[in-house]
Amino acid sequence: MTTAVVTGLGVAAPTGLGAEPYWAATLAGRSAIGRVTRFDPSGYPARLAGEISGFAAEEYLPSRLLPQTDRMTRLALVSADWAFDDAGVRPGELDEYAGGVITASHSGGFEFGQNELKALWSKGGQYVSAYQSFAWFYAVNSGQISIRHGLRGPSSVVVSDQAGGLDAVAQARRQIRKGTPLVIAGAVDASICSWGWVAQLAGGRLSTADDPASAYLPFDSRARGHVPGEGGALLVVEDAEYARQRQAPRIYGEIGGYAATMDPKPGSGRPPGLHRAITLALTDAGLEPSDVDVVFADAAAVPELDLAEANAIAEVFGPAGVPVTAPKTATGRLYSGAAPLDLATAFLAVRDGVIPPTISSSLADDYELDLVTEARPAPLHTALVLARGVGGFNAAMVVRRHESGN
Repeated sequence: MTTAVVTGLGVAAPTGLGAEPYWAATLAGRSAIGRVTRFDPSGYPARLAGEISGFAAEEYLPSRLLPQTDRMTRLALVSADWAFDDAGVRPGELDEYAGGVITASHSGGFEFGQNELKALWSKGGQYVSAYQSFAWFYAVNSGQISIRHGLRGPSSVVVSDQAGGLDAVAQARRQIRKGTPLVIAGAVDASICSWGWVAQLAGGRLSTADDPASAYLPFDSRARGHVPGEGGALLVVEDAEYARQRQAPRIYGEIGGYAATMDPKPGSGRPPGLHRAITLALTDAGLEPSDVDVVFADAAAVPELDLAEANAIAEVFGPAGVPVTAPKTATGRLYSGAAPLDLATAFLAVRDGVIPPTISSSLADDYELDLVTEARPAPLHTALVLARGVGGFNAAMVVRRHESGN
């Protein structure tokens, strides 16, 4: 069967722009969580976020794109450029239908939409940008990346909250197996604006702590919700033989297995679906639990959700049977961008033989986990990445070293 490998990483994270700056900050345990600066949060119960600083879109993108794009899309376009550069791919030189784009989205272009609605009620309809027709839309990142790079192969968008980031990469693997040589996949989200903030608050899962060091604490007895963030990652996914033939400068690893499940209806008495997603992903990869070297957790920081995830991991791997980490504690939860960033982190961890830390959290007695709280050198071959979305979405993806890679 065709093997899907990852040859390029494009990362835009609160802790670093670009894969290597982000990775260095992650290993050092540097946090980017702080008081929101993109709007005045003083009147809201939650006031902390993981914001990207130092990003000036005009330094990377042509001026004609700026009036028609949300911050989310600008970050996605630049991340795609970085991913292609990292993979040594010039999209314009690909055959017409050889490249596709598959992204996930959690909220769409909230900030763009907010500004246009403000213009509508304060000035009138004639002041609303024509670009509002698509700049807010969930599929806009796929569309803009496709247009910018002339990618006319299979393209789509997945909307399944945080699980969507894994679902998008899985869709890319599916298209690779169907014969498309290359797909850029993943997600970037950015909804730190007052409109987006209210929507996130309505979900009831935001931390209202004011101390950045104790606001986002998954698997900790003090856990009281997550801190949101912005950013994510885009990955160049290729057919392994195609990557070999074009002499790709590097292969980070391969997508070994994947599964998605849905939680049952509340009150049904049936167990959550995460355990089944893990076992199905391992089966898809042809692996036993003992083959997994590290698990990148979803890390909701909501006690009942943390307990469900910890129990699922312990049931599959045994009590404290595998190292578990959640480097998103340094960035906040990036919604659909979180899991692709975890995938990129997993590939870098396998490359360098080190498990990145979960910062700030102290493991509560309720959880039978080997939680990694300091960078831990370890021989790594295989990693499991977990993601869950509001509404019952579960996704699990196995990534591993590509033995014949370069």
